[in-house]
Amino acid sequence: MKHLRKGSIVVRKSHRKDIIFKVEKIIKTHNNQIALLRGITERVEADSPIEDLEIVESEVVKKELNNLDRKIKNKIKSKKKCPYKIAILNKKRDIGETVITGKILHLDGDKNYSNKSYYYYKKVGLNAIVKNIPEYKQPKVVYSLLKMYKPDILIITRS
Repeated sequence: MKHLRKGSIVVRKSHRKDIIFKVEKIIKTHNNQIALLRGITERVEADSPIEDLEIVESEVVKKELNNLDRKIKNKIKSKKKCPYKIAILNKKRDIGETVITGKILHLDGDKNYSNKSYYYYKKVGLNAIVKNIPEYKQPKVVYSLLKMYKPDILIITRS
């Protein structure tokens, strides 16, 4: 088995290998070593004793990412068959249907997830502006970005 180090792709044995992580850092304590982990397919951070970790081969990671992409594509296809609509009503009858669309401004402190979000917004056909801004800077810039882009929807993703 390969040696565990920063950048290794791993799963946690004690959690039934449910999430694939990248090792961000290894911290040495007086008794053992703890790995700080960041999810690859899920937006999650965790820590784990290195004894609980198992290195995942790159083929497994590629397969998992392809499965995730396929699931998202299937969801997109099913949504296109039945798009969300809002009916405009009066007391007598339906007047018509309007598809709600709008501009999205998404602030995210994690570059990988910013890129993923942008990719999926475009895939779905949403009008989205995704900005990778460190979390500590977001409160300082949000007002100016709202004035600049005038979005209908604001999404702020924090870890």
